[in-house]
Amino acid sequence: MLLPTLLRRRKPDSHKGDYGHILILAGSKRFSGAGVLCAGAAMRAGAGLVTLALPESINNPVIRIKPREVMTLPLPETKEGTVSLSAYRPVMRFLEDINVLVIGPGLSQNRSTQQLIRKLVQRAAVKLILDADGLNALSGHLDLLAKKTRVKHGTIVTPHPGEMARLLGTSKPGVKKLRKKVAKTFASNYNSITVLKGHQTVVSDGAQRLYINRTGNPGMATAGSGDVLTGIIAAFLSQGLDSFEAAQYGVYVHGLAGDLAAGSKGQLSLIASDIIDYLPKALQRASRK
Repeated sequence: MLLPTLLRRRKPDSHKGDYGHILILAGSKRFSGAGVLCAGAAMRAGAGLVTLALPESINNPVIRIKPREVMTLPLPETKEGTVSLSAYRPVMRFLEDINVLVIGPGLSQNRSTQQLIRKLVQRAAVKLILDADGLNALSGHLDLLAKKTRVKHGTIVTPHPGEMARLLGTSKPGVKKLRKKVAKTFASNYNSITVLKGHQTVVSDGAQRLYINRTGNPGMATAGSGDVLTGIIAAFLSQGLDSFEAAQYGVYVHGLAGDLAAGSKGQLSLIASDIIDYLPKALQRASRK
């Protein structure tokens, strides 16, 4: 699959602001690496600017492990070391300079954190990607997605079958059995571009467009792989692709990078950061006719 011209060619007089500023709301005391992986993937996939919003107590440890190019936004936290509901105002102020908001990687299911997520889903007027705990917060609250007005391109959701089953109150085997139907119906009912992850990931806009991915391998079934995918999709969205295209090409390139990494390191030894390491080669290959 050839990447769109928008991703393959840049104007000579362009600057970082032309390629978007992504805010990634992620991480907690126990899951500090999820946001780092997501942010690193977003930078490697071409985003102009990336800011990682995280609990203030893990800001300094994360600074030591994150890519140097990624900025941070320390936020008020709960006593458990997760982002607090009181972070709502600083996040909303920061969104004035943001064009893509990612919510979810490693945030936890803390009650205050999930209240924050739901409030942001309801009120943030930017392009939105929901992953992991960003989706878990919507269990029993899917009306927030159904009522949300589309912001130019719509909201992207990236559940794996287990998360989709929790959202719909059904079984994981039932979701896996009817993947295309489930993805299309969810996208239609809940005003979203749905990325139902797994073997041959399905991307649907709930109407005409449906994509089934053929790249990727079982070695990518490893912690953090989904965080990397979210970062890639966010980067493509921030650079101007519409939500379906960003998801479609993001899934393809993510799997291609995983295949290149597995070819070098083997499936058994593959870890999520390897996928990021092979993103440059994957993007180069997907940019050639």
